[in-house]
Amino acid sequence: MRKPNLRAVTNNLHKKYHLLTPSLPHSMIRSITPSPNDSLPHSMIRPLIPAPSHLITPSLVLAIIASFFLFSCKGPKAVSQGNDVLPDALLWKIEHKDMDAPSYLFGTIHMIPQDDYFTPLGLDEAFDACEKVTFEIDLDDMTDIGALAGLMGAMLMNDGTTIRDLLTREEYKEVSDYFEEMGLPMGLLGSIKPMFLSMLAELNMDPSSLQSDDIVSYEMELYERAQASGKSVGGLETMAYQMSLFDSIPYQDQAQILLDAVRSTDLESDMFEETVALYKQQKIESMVAIAVDMEESEFGGYEDLLLNNRNQNWIPVMKQQMEKRPVFFAVGAGHLAGEQGVIKLLRKEGYTLTPVSVYKAGNPQKI
Repeated sequence: MRKPNLRAVTNNLHKKYHLLTPSLPHSMIRSITPSPNDSLPHSMIRPLIPAPSHLITPSLVLAIIASFFLFSCKGPKAVSQGNDVLPDALLWKIEHKDMDAPSYLFGTIHMIPQDDYFTPLGLDEAFDACEKVTFEIDLDDMTDIGALAGLMGAMLMNDGTTIRDLLTREEYKEVSDYFEEMGLPMGLLGSIKPMFLSMLAELNMDPSSLQSDDIVSYEMELYERAQASGKSVGGLETMAYQMSLFDSIPYQDQAQILLDAVRSTDLESDMFEETVALYKQQKIESMVAIAVDMEESEFGGYEDLLLNNRNQNWIPVMKQQMEKRPVFFAVGAGHLAGEQGVIKLLRKEGYTLTPVSVYKAGNPQKI
């Protein structure tokens, strides 16, 4: 296994999942993660994970929980065709005959290098015109360590099942060696649902690496702006709901996904750079196509559960929020395009969505 490097090791994650994912912003992880040397109270962790208390640190807990919000499945299989292809735009105006003022939809990338961070033309005006900012999850909840710890039980397998029970001896050794080298002994991780561990494997970095200053989160930047301007903040779904999605995937399937994730960590690629380049060009259709090409994705038939159904569930929530006030919605850019994407789902409900600005080589053009 190569030594973890932030730019290289996140390539696989960003290519397959990054633009489609539920999101706990990277900079928020930094802001709420105590020192790795500070253990959670023994009374809090003993009923949850059978491991020595000094091994359970807030950094580890948050890394496992946070990795969920950086992770999802491949995108919708139906990509727009012909005249139905959406323009290269991350920021869209939402209008309806029953709305007094427009709302806005912005596609984010959950983690991006500081040097690549930018905002589309017209974003500042759109943000200022809205009274509420809504993310995939309510980011106010993410600052409550107690609330996060209360969800730890959802990460554990039922009936005493462990990772060792789901893999052959050789496969278990592969997984165990990987996490041991990361500094996370399987005695600590053995009862956690394999899907959560596969997310740590996709990140391919130890928990302390999540505190790097080289990575920026659009969600956190917008969240801080909302706080500074006194705007209310909301979410399209809850963290508890997102964590419950994996319960529909059998443990045996989760274990195979974990094994595949561990085995793929040594693959070199430029996937992260490609994804960032597409994002900077605001190519929302291409972002969906990236995931569609992953026909042999380990997630198989779970894309409806983990992506399409979520998009559909968001629509009534968005409608209800927009009835009351103008809202600035910020969700992963991979949720925007495609036949099951948020833009076309809202159009089917009678809303008019138009790009605020479109990408042109050298300069975004405002409409």
